[in-house]
Amino acid sequence: MSSANPADYTHGNPYGELYIYYLSGRVPASAERTLAGFLGNWEEDGFSFLFFSQPANGQVAMLLKASPELALLDSFHMRYEEWQGAAASALRIGKFHVRPPWLIAAADRCAPEVSLPIILDPGVVFGTGAHATTRDCLEAVEIAVCAGGCDSVLDLGTGTGLLALAATQSGCGRCLAVDLNALAAETASNNVRLNHMEDRILVIRGRAEDFIDLPADLLIANIHFEIMQQLIRSAGFLTKKRFILSGLMRSEAKAVRDFLCRAPVTILQEWSSDGIWHTFLGTATRFGNAGN
Repeated sequence: MSSANPADYTHGNPYGELYIYYLSGRVPASAERTLAGFLGNWEEDGFSFLFFSQPANGQVAMLLKASPELALLDSFHMRYEEWQGAAASALRIGKFHVRPPWLIAAADRCAPEVSLPIILDPGVVFGTGAHATTRDCLEAVEIAVCAGGCDSVLDLGTGTGLLALAATQSGCGRCLAVDLNALAAETASNNVRLNHMEDRILVIRGRAEDFIDLPADLLIANIHFEIMQQLIRSAGFLTKKRFILSGLMRSEAKAVRDFLCRAPVTILQEWSSDGIWHTFLGTATRFGNAGN
């Protein structure tokens, strides 16, 4: 992962060509620290995706020799834009202006009136702000926080930390951001430092289900449907003044909507992007019109 040191971005986008090695097994953290050109390791379900900024065939071969429990399944070479799905650029979404750190100077010259800037280095983690669910979540955050009484935030499945940063930039006093993936948690922590929000946002690696019962005024969960089902059925879900649920495809959104309609909550607004991706903003009935 890149450091939060601004000097790292003086030569522009630090992510050009990506060399990705897909392995079965978990790579020891001690081994990662010795790898040249290493950008990060995305671990999931017992598999590892090692990202490098330069070819690393020799390094990976040495790693496999030292760790016989690992096996190389495949390797890929692509441009950073191909991995993220689009070139990194400054985005204006409502009151938010999301900017990669290597474009800050140009963005400031083009938009000096920006009131809620967010510096975001997504690294090799998905979550640049371009996805429909992220855009809808940012709009929902703006609505929820502007309604008032939203001092504390619980962001489950934080990814790059973008939504946690948006909530705090909007005026929330403190936020706990959680992600099970180590690389996502590291990326979010880096972005918290880039935005000088260390005193307001705490990033933790962990299971969303283990944190849902913590008190918070606003719950943000842009997360896998399987986890979402557990979250909305927990006792802690109904203690949140407002909630934003996203990352849901059509059939998943229907199941969540059906459950919410039977629960003591009120859906304040729903977003649908191309009829595929869905986002809900709501409030527990016990809080009355707190979401308005």
